[in-house]
Amino acid sequence: MAGKVANVPHKVTPPAAANAALALDPVIHERARLAILTALGSQGELTFTELRDLIGATDGNLATHAAKLEAAGFISSGKGVLGRRVKTTYGITVLGQKRLLEYLEALEKLMGEVRGG
Repeated sequence: MAGKVANVPHKVTPPAAANAALALDPVIHERARLAILTALGSQGELTFTELRDLIGATDGNLATHAAKLEAAGFISSGKGVLGRRVKTTYGITVLGQKRLLEYLEALEKLMGEVRGG
């Protein structure tokens, strides 16, 4: 038996409100990519290892999602030598910061609509 359905009054919502979820950027909306952007947005530049450990990703998973974000212009990467090792670092771009904030605003709007506000 399915769970109890919430007693929500039925009302017709305007098309814009009904489609608020469609305003969420599909590049950012994937969980790992959102984690990468929020980590870089709050922590600043991070090495591959720091970012991988912070978001709990595998090497391959991080590399794949970082490449998609970089292709979209949301993050940038650089390589440098530290000691005898080559280190890859990532940072959020101005465009990435802008799109992340727009994404978060869209989420807030969607949450308000779901809560009836």
